[in-house]
Amino acid sequence: MRAIVYERTGDASVLRLVDRPVPEPGPGEVLVRVAVSGVNPTDWKSRQQGPLPAGWQTPGQDGAGVIEAVGAGVDDGLIGERVWLWEAAWQRPWGTAADYTVVPVRQAVPLGDASFELGACLGIPFLTAHRCLTAGEYTPDRLHAGSLSDHTVLVQGGAGAVGNAAIQLARWADACVVATVSSPEKARLAAAAGASFVVDYRTQDVVEEVRKIAPDGVHTVVEVSAARNAATDVRLLRHGGAVCVYADDGGDELTVPIRPLMAPNARFQFVLVYTEPKAAKAQAVVDVAAAAAQGGIRVGEDAGLPLHHHPLSAAAAAHRAVENSVVGKVLITTGGEA
Repeated sequence: MRAIVYERTGDASVLRLVDRPVPEPGPGEVLVRVAVSGVNPTDWKSRQQGPLPAGWQTPGQDGAGVIEAVGAGVDDGLIGERVWLWEAAWQRPWGTAADYTVVPVRQAVPLGDASFELGACLGIPFLTAHRCLTAGEYTPDRLHAGSLSDHTVLVQGGAGAVGNAAIQLARWADACVVATVSSPEKARLAAAAGASFVVDYRTQDVVEEVRKIAPDGVHTVVEVSAARNAATDVRLLRHGGAVCVYADDGGDELTVPIRPLMAPNARFQFVLVYTEPKAAKAQAVVDVAAAAAQGGIRVGEDAGLPLHHHPLSAAAAAHRAVENSVVGKVLITTGGEA
């Protein structure tokens, strides 16, 4: 089979297209013929920093394809099932940038009739967004239609992959969603994703505009750039509100005022999907799968998430596109359609 592999850390030039034997699924695992692999920022960051669990690594946490074989203890009735994958390469060498990958069966989630493109977009962005929307003191533990009907959510950076996911999930759960963006084009994408209101932070006063919409403040801030936006976030939180920080864009250190956060019992919640509590992640997988099955999640230009396709042989270009902050979702296609 064809696989993208790197045997040392570095820039995208360390990625090589090689021929490898098809892996055998171990106990509790499934072998998946990958159709589409999703590329995330953690893919290029891991490629630069390591570690390499087996002395080599095939990148790609997210993907979608068809189960072709099962290991001991796994129902062989799953063979032929169309699935989406999450965390395929987390502490494992077999990622999704290959013709085949092996994952624990719980990390291969039924996709139904949805497209492989959609399946490859669900993992890291939507599981991260789910955690951001459920980690606050007064937020629900699970998302479903109506679960956020009395909530206002502020998504800082509404045109990014996680921002798009947060908008879509929050709207599916009936929240009022305000998204901030930096340009008219990004405003169009955030609105396409379903944002109730869009604020251009380069030309508008975010605090003033959001207070018009939510006079008592917002329940949750989904935050991509805490160092840059902390002062704004603090002024916009309602009692018991939470700023959920999933990235360090714009700076890796954060300063916050104590008293303005103490009085409303507010919190800053840091989010890394790989190490979030197991129960929370398991619920996120269930909820994201439900949202996808119910049509609450879409991909493509009309959903505010432009798709950028690369063949497996151009994995390095795909990584560079994500590293250069291309707007939308980068996908690697292997040709394994079914």
